[in-house]
Amino acid sequence: VAIENVSIVDVVRGRIVGPRTVLIVDGRIAAIDKPGKVARSSAALRVDGRGQFLMPALVDMHVHLFNNASHRPPNDWAFPLFIANGVTAVREMAAIPADLPVIARWRAAAARGELIAPHVLSIGVPVRTGEADAVRRQVREAHASGADFSKVFSDVGESTWRVALQEARALRLPVCGHIPADVSLLDAAAAGQRTNEHLTQIFEACTATESQWLALRQGLDGAKAAQIANAQEREILESFDSGVCERTAAALARTGQVQVPTLVLAHFEARSGRTEYRDDPRWRYLRPDEQARWALIIDHELPAEKELAARRREVSRKIVKALHLARVPILAGTDAPMPRVYPGFSLHKELELLVEAGLSPADALRAATFGPAEFLGLRKTRGSIAVGKRADLLLLEGNPLREISQTQRIRAVVLDGRLLQRADLDALLAGAARSSSVPATPSSPPGDGKGK
Repeated sequence: VAIENVSIVDVVRGRIVGPRTVLIVDGRIAAIDKPGKVARSSAALRVDGRGQFLMPALVDMHVHLFNNASHRPPNDWAFPLFIANGVTAVREMAAIPADLPVIARWRAAAARGELIAPHVLSIGVPVRTGEADAVRRQVREAHASGADFSKVFSDVGESTWRVALQEARALRLPVCGHIPADVSLLDAAAAGQRTNEHLTQIFEACTATESQWLALRQGLDGAKAAQIANAQEREILESFDSGVCERTAAALARTGQVQVPTLVLAHFEARSGRTEYRDDPRWRYLRPDEQARWALIIDHELPAEKELAARRREVSRKIVKALHLARVPILAGTDAPMPRVYPGFSLHKELELLVEAGLSPADALRAATFGPAEFLGLRKTRGSIAVGKRADLLLLEGNPLREISQTQRIRAVVLDGRLLQRADLDALLAGAARSSSVPATPSSPPGDGKGK
């Protein structure tokens, strides 16, 4: 494939370069040069990129492809939605060892051209609470299965968390996820937890009374501590202190811990009502069992939950601004497919929300391209447009450095060197709608919901 006369979005330096011709051969970028200077085979598919912008494809750094709590099939229904939105890679946050062969089959099918799916760049296997020996065994099993990191949740409790960190450190396995409800943000970062998802424990750390909140959770089992934290949330949000948050962000930056804020969660929960969600034109893309799960959760939401989400959205934006100003690493993730969080589509909204929180469009683009590649140790092969890198690209009709919403004006996606033009992407979405055409009722097994 030869994309000619195109403007290249240099996400590393935040600038536009061009016009250029980009030649793609066997899934990699083979050449980049001024128009007319790239030797190409007469068999190359030529794409006129005049007036278009070529950028690295997007990475969603927090998704869930499996439904192990409810024992439903994997979320492979989401693959067309990711690709049609230019999200060609994801980070899986809660697999179990038995899921890794499934991911291997997806990868093999995609390599054979039999499956159009995002690359699963990183896989996390959760550690659940238990006695020390059981926790160590879980970490060892995650490592032996081929997991890329060990995932922890808010309800694991400090003792379980410390055992998991110790065992994972011995195996050189990163620990990522939620910070336990009875552990402070800076303690977790200093202890070596590699990422923090959803800004857990940052809300407390951005108040002048963090120690008081945590004191009420000490000595409890992890689940009870998490329940107490949930009960405290409204008062914690009302206690937000910008000065404390700035100092916390500066201290956090020195630890190197990476944040994946998932701002879309509070945004959609606060904005959408209990009745109109089925009117969203994207509803038809959900598999029937996923429609049932969303309906079961949304239909039982209380007005107070929406009000709390609105306050959480407001405070989250202030926190992300403080983190960014302190140069804390921020990566883009969505938690898809949580209710209202449509795979693929939601990452574009996350980029917009990051910009609203104070990041520049270039900063937001890096959070979904070069930043993930750098964090995952893949910067030599992914994350920017350069000769030798994998050809996962996004061809846009507008300049995303000028306006971040231009990432949604997709003319074509290049997936591992394969060109998918607008008609191909529309066909993917149409196929997703056809496969989800069976009516669903709001009755779904418990699990995989908001409490995960």
